[in-house]
Amino acid sequence: MAMSGGTEDGEPMMDMNMTPLIDVLLVLLIMFIITIPIQTHAVKVDLPQNDPNAVQQPIEPDKNKISIDAAGVVSWNGAPVDDITLRQYLDQTKQLDPEPELHFQPDAVARYETVDRVLAVIKRSGVTKLGFIGNEQYRNDF
Repeated sequence: MAMSGGTEDGEPMMDMNMTPLIDVLLVLLIMFIITIPIQTHAVKVDLPQNDPNAVQQPIEPDKNKISIDAAGVVSWNGAPVDDITLRQYLDQTKQLDPEPELHFQPDAVARYETVDRVLAVIKRSGVTKLGFIGNEQYRNDF
């Protein structure tokens, strides 16, 4: 037996079928949502500008490098320094928290006297994080 929505058998249903109408409306709603341009909200941020005339801080917060070349020139992060300036830089690194690592790299042909003098400055400063780098250049000497 079939069911009929009418009062008598054979009469057409008087209620409108809403399913296709809802399907079409949902498709239209999705299409409108997709085609709406994305609104971007710009936030003005005043970023600091680099001043080319400003002196850059010679001390890095994570690691610093002391190197000695073949001529005996002592360099702090690539810039030549004397013993007094080196000691000032080392004292400033001791004040940082956490203390940055100090990498020491003498050249293989640098005079021992120069290397010893720089190591004495480092020891007197009280640096606790000291590492020797470039030791592989001495591998074939022994």
